[in-house]
Amino acid sequence: MSADRSALRRAIERGERDGGAIEFKERLTREVHLADGRMESLVAQLRHRVLSGDGEATYALGVTDDGGLAGVSPDAFSETMDVLSLLAEEADAHIADVETWSAGADGDGDAAGLVGLATVREGGMFEADDDHLVVGTAGHVDHGKSTLVGTLVTGRADDGQGGTRGFLDVQPHEVERGLSADLSYAVYGFADDDEPVRMDNPHRKSDRARIVEEADRLVSFVDTVGHEPWLHTTIRGLVGQKLDYGLLVVAADDGPTATTREHLGILLATELPTIVAITKADAVSDERLAAVEREVESTLRDAGQTPLLIDRHGVDVAVAEVGDGVVPLVRTSAVTKEGIDTLDRLFETLPKRATPERGTFRMYVDRSYKVTGVGAVASGTVNSGTVEAGDELLLGPMGDGSFREVEVRSIEMHYHRVDKAKAGRIVGIALKGVDEAEIERGMALVPRDADPEPVREFEAEVMVLNHPTRIREGYEPVVHVETVSEAAAFAPAEGRLLPGDTGRTRVRFKFRPYLIEAGQRFVFREGSSKGVGTVRDVDPDDPAGSDGGA
Repeated sequence: MSADRSALRRAIERGERDGGAIEFKERLTREVHLADGRMESLVAQLRHRVLSGDGEATYALGVTDDGGLAGVSPDAFSETMDVLSLLAEEADAHIADVETWSAGADGDGDAAGLVGLATVREGGMFEADDDHLVVGTAGHVDHGKSTLVGTLVTGRADDGQGGTRGFLDVQPHEVERGLSADLSYAVYGFADDDEPVRMDNPHRKSDRARIVEEADRLVSFVDTVGHEPWLHTTIRGLVGQKLDYGLLVVAADDGPTATTREHLGILLATELPTIVAITKADAVSDERLAAVEREVESTLRDAGQTPLLIDRHGVDVAVAEVGDGVVPLVRTSAVTKEGIDTLDRLFETLPKRATPERGTFRMYVDRSYKVTGVGAVASGTVNSGTVEAGDELLLGPMGDGSFREVEVRSIEMHYHRVDKAKAGRIVGIALKGVDEAEIERGMALVPRDADPEPVREFEAEVMVLNHPTRIREGYEPVVHVETVSEAAAFAPAEGRLLPGDTGRTRVRFKFRPYLIEAGQRFVFREGSSKGVGTVRDVDPDDPAGSDGGA
């Protein structure tokens, strides 16, 4: 066995023993192992293994009773996991982690089948807290977004070289070894005594799961990109997630830039209550820090906002006033940890923004990936309603406007398996009935009986924030709505739109239909041209268009 299989090797060497916490299972099937009598026996066996392991058992899957690596096909492994999950639920336990390998001696190829280790822990699946705060970060490149968040979630002072920034990097192996729903890149929380619950090692799955389990309030960060060429990624992060607040950073050694103003404009255009953190306070003189603070205040006033200095007015006033034209400011340093306590108190106190009530489940796909032994995973933020393991859903629209029938295998949030997810949760949903290659960003998941009507064209009210000339019929920006990022053609009702204008326009996606509804807000951008809009009316007729969606 390779070094990567050390955990599997140790489990097999320890073997199955009466009174032990390890169980070998070659394969589990619904037909055989969930039948009357058999299921009760297996539930009792699982409960015994968990109790023998002081609350934790290890199931070696694709392994014969004598410890041989038999391996099973990916479909059989997925069914085995489904059955094991049901057995665990009946035993008041849950699957906390799964690792898989090829059964081949050389560790290569799929022909030999899969083997895996499932960690089963006592207690039901985690029920997500309704007070989970989701914060989107924005700001110019090198202004310290990721470094500040890294210091917040770990409590560690930065080394002055952006060392804590590395805690927010997404490692490819995390996606390969488990269901990662880590769109937010970072999470910390607060206990019932208001004390922060921070991470020791954010790259360790178990550490992130510990935060989810121990904290009474969770705070997740969606970290965006500061480079101008990737502004579309920032827009997707701010528009495509159900954020509660925006955190805009401005470095004291640089001050507000064109990118700062652009990100501020997007935050305000999407009506997101925003806080400004002036970073790198340790890197400049007091005079320079005060000058940058004045620059930020002037920038906010130019945008029609009222700045509120938290150092002067206090956290309670900032919490009461944020939004509705008021933007709190705080001085911070990841090196000296100045302002970290203030941000802690702010995030511990800020109220969760109300999510519009809608009974039916909907989630727009932000990313997809394939997990060995589990299959296709779609991740994103639950837009509305509730989803549970076993739910039958529709995924789409596909390029021709059709929807694919799928089933929810399992759900994870911050590496922690959950039994269901509500609106506002950032999750990864393992799907049965679709290949990962067929899932695209911008698709939606809805209930199977929802009868969704995809649209190619809609009417919108837009405001032009910036454009070098006038917008006429045929103008083709990229429209960002939910997680959709697609070129679209505009046809202004009055024939044209000028910078600063607000007016009606028809918007037609250039390549394919999407699931769009009235009331959704969007951002559009093409070169230096930018604007925001609201969908007012949709036209579900002929969703693929006369050109067949080409």
